[in-house]
Amino acid sequence: MLKLKKDKLIGQKRLYLVLIIILLIGVLLGLLYPWTLSLENKELLTTSITSFFNNIANDKLDYMMGLKNAILSNLSFLLGIWFLGISILGVPIIAILLMVKGFTFGFSIASMVSIYHFKGVFASILYVFPTQILSLIVALLLTFYATSFSIKLFRYLFLKENLNFKPIMNRYFKIFGICLLSYLIISLMDVYLQPIIMKLFTLL
Repeated sequence: MLKLKKDKLIGQKRLYLVLIIILLIGVLLGLLYPWTLSLENKELLTTSITSFFNNIANDKLDYMMGLKNAILSNLSFLLGIWFLGISILGVPIIAILLMVKGFTFGFSIASMVSIYHFKGVFASILYVFPTQILSLIVALLLTFYATSFSIKLFRYLFLKENLNFKPIMNRYFKIFGICLLSYLIISLMDVYLQPIIMKLFTLL
C-alpha cells in the first residue's frame, strides 16, 4: 500500500515536471518571437502596445468589453482543456494549449521590453503580477488534472485496470469548479485591477 502511494506520488511529480517544462518552452519561444518579427509587424506591435498604454493613461478603457473578452477567453481555455481530459486522446492537444499559454505570456513580456527597452522590464513586471502569474498557475493545475484524468480513463477502458472511477470523476468536477471560480476572479482582476497597476508605468 505504501509502495503504491509512493509510486503515485512519483508519477504525479513526473507529470508536473513534464507540464512545467512544456510551459517553460512556450514561454521561451514567446520571449524570442518578437525579435524575429519583420519591420512592418514590429510597427504594428508597437502601435498596439502604445495604444494600450495610452488608453490606460487617459482612462479610455472599455471595461465591460474587456471583462466580456477576458471571461470568454478564460472560459474557452477552461472548457477546452477540461473536455479534452475526458476525450482520452486529447493529451497532445492539452500540451499544445499549455505551450500556447506560455508563449502568450512570454510574448507579452518580450514585446514590452523590445519596445520600451529598460522601462519595458518595469512594465512587464507590472503586467505579470499578479493576474498573469495566477493565470499560469491555474492553467498548470487544470492541465495536470486533465492529463491525469485522461491517462486514468485510458487505463480503465483499455488496460482494464481496477479503478474506482466515481471519486476520480467527482474530483475532476471539483477541479473544474475551482478553476472556474479562479478564472472568474482573474478576469475581474485583469480588467479592473491590472490597469490601475499598469498606470504606474505611464507615470514614468
